Amino acid sequence: MASINENYLKLKAGYLFPEIGRRVTAFAEANPAAKIIRLGIGDVTEPLPVACREAMIAAVEEMGDRASFKGYGPEQGYGWLREKIAQHDFQARGCDVDASEIFISDGSKCDCGNILDIFGSDNRIAVTDPVYPVYVDTNVMAGHTGDANERGEYEGLVYLPISADNNFTAEIPQEKVDLIYLCFPNNPTGATATKEHLKAWVDYARSHGSIILFDAAYEAFITDPELPHSIFEIEGARECAIEFRSFSKNAGFTGTRCALTVVPKALKAKASDGSDVELWKLWNRRQSTKFNGVSYIVQRGAEAVYSEAGQAQVKELVNFYMENASIIRAQLTAAGLQVYGGINAPYVWVKTPNGLSSWDFFDKLLHTCNVVGTPGSGFGAAGEGYFRISAFNSRENVEEATRRITEKFKA
Repeated sequence: MASINENYLKLKAGYLFPEIGRRVTAFAEANPAAKIIRLGIGDVTEPLPVACREAMIAAVEEMGDRASFKGYGPEQGYGWLREKIAQHDFQARGCDVDASEIFISDGSKCDCGNILDIFGSDNRIAVTDPVYPVYVDTNVMAGHTGDANERGEYEGLVYLPISADNNFTAEIPQEKVDLIYLCFPNNPTGATATKEHLKAWVDYARSHGSIILFDAAYEAFITDPELPHSIFEIEGARECAIEFRSFSKNAGFTGTRCALTVVPKALKAKASDGSDVELWKLWNRRQSTKFNGVSYIVQRGAEAVYSEAGQAQVKELVNFYMENASIIRAQLTAAGLQVYGGINAPYVWVKTPNGLSSWDFFDKLLHTCNVVGTPGSGFGAAGEGYFRISAFNSRENVEEATRRITEKFKA
């Protein structure tokens, strides 16, 4: 009989979002008349921008003509899209990023997990706590950790607690770590990082030969002009960082699937014989071997994001969700709840009231308000006592959900 990868058996009983789905399904079946509003999973609700839809329609028409039909494309992504990204997202902000260093993919979630293919199993890995579960679970699956303790912390990982006490920005570790996961604007807390904070991480990484895995999936939601959108705005980051980005939240591509990863050609790591190896070459080989590229039609839609009309429409989408976040912050504050985030990020991080656990607060909102959020403990032990509410929903649902919560907690 074939054997399994037993690292999967180390994973906690249920990945966070499937467990939420299980509880919501059970409640809905028992209460079929309940009008449930979901502000948990960060899925968008508003239609794709017109510019993107028109570009994809035109691309579909191209596929119907032998002269313009496209088959396999380059695994790294089409040059015309990579050039637009390099110009608009990086070079316009003073980042030294070349189009050849950009790899188009079908999701930053995928890339955050797949990037482990090019790193060894003996790296010391640091994650913030709370943290996006994918960073932890993919390392467990790859065999980079031991078992989890009673708090859900895995042996072999270095946890960097973030809380209101440190403004939800992790302190630089005293020990040496090799891979560092950073996410700003942060999922789940909605916190942001200043250039000074990121510079401290870059200096640490350069001095220790570490690699920063920087998730910038929510950079479009930054409203403060002083805050960096990319790790590559920081001097020296090309020597120590990989950045992940996505079209999912800013342009509504959660169901369309398009993202990118930036691997600088100057970035190196050590082989077992002590020699330096260029990570760009390894990632290029990995993608060329395991990935056939993103659909031509989808890439044309992503390219349209950078048109004049596309830029205006994406800005309108981002503003819409940030207005939702503002409503959530204001209404929950009025209800007497302590809230964080939601200013430069689409997530509001709520302190659970009256000493309730994260899952108890989840059940309370579900059963008394018919509103779904995300328990903070699902993001790590330090998330216990917190709760994430997403601004990704219709205005009608956000207003109704916050009205229900306000009425319940003001009463």
